[in-house]
Amino acid sequence: MSAVRFLYDCDPGADDALAMLLALGRPDALDMIAVTCVAGNVGLDPVVTNARRILELAGRRDIPVYAGAAGPIMAPRGRVSIMHGSDGLAGSTLQPPTMPVADGHAANEISRIARAEGKLHICATGPLTNLALALLLDPELPAYVSAITIMGGAAFCPGNTTPLAEFNFAVDPHAAAIVFDSGIPITMLGLDVTRQAVVTEQMIRDAQAIGTPVAQEAAHLLVNYGSKDPCLHDPAAIAWMLAPEIFKTVHGHVAICTDSGPAAGQVVASVSERHLAGRSPNCTIVTIVDAEAFGRLFLDALKP
Repeated sequence: MSAVRFLYDCDPGADDALAMLLALGRPDALDMIAVTCVAGNVGLDPVVTNARRILELAGRRDIPVYAGAAGPIMAPRGRVSIMHGSDGLAGSTLQPPTMPVADGHAANEISRIARAEGKLHICATGPLTNLALALLLDPELPAYVSAITIMGGAAFCPGNTTPLAEFNFAVDPHAAAIVFDSGIPITMLGLDVTRQAVVTEQMIRDAQAIGTPVAQEAAHLLVNYGSKDPCLHDPAAIAWMLAPEIFKTVHGHVAICTDSGPAAGQVVASVSERHLAGRSPNCTIVTIVDAEAFGRLFLDALKP
């Protein structure tokens, strides 16, 4: 079976970096054909820099990196996260990248690449601004996207940015609403499941013992990011693409609150017949992960 070709839309960010290393460590199953960057965990410039730093570490200078939205659709600026350090990679010692930023805005490139591929899988682990802009610019885009795997939201649990909203959706709730209204098949890995995918001391020791530059950087991120937020949010989305059998899901209709205030970005997930009220499900909501299997999957991808 051939590897799934996918575009990775992200905001690296330590956990995005770990997600990239997980995906790049499994070229038998996943073929990352492009990276599009959006401001989120840190601003756009460090996000674009970090994506290239990780690709160079993994020896994948062939994967183009496109800069995208520097802020949300309906606000002058977005939030940033304190969890990732000032550089976004928890004080990484990786050198500045030498590979160039590819020409073109991420939103335009998402459309171009999807049309060239015919049916593109997109994995998005940052605010959904680039995807929403691509959908607004190209109304026919849904016909060329086979699926979107999203890390974001909190369907049945509290948020981590407000009591109701998870970070990515809180940064740009309007973008999230546009994506969920697109009709594209969506799988959402929100805080319900990513809070189960936690960093353990054994995971850190095992990564350190592998000893390669990639594994050493992963260990650094696990230690320094994990001490602030022990949940491997974004790698869970890649793990779903690799091994959906280690997860459990429910199907439902997801709507995103775009009101101002603490409800902005809240996921309203309807799964019962009564709450669906005749609407068809628009999302596969991931709710449970086998944490031990997830840890093994992650560590195996770091091995040479």
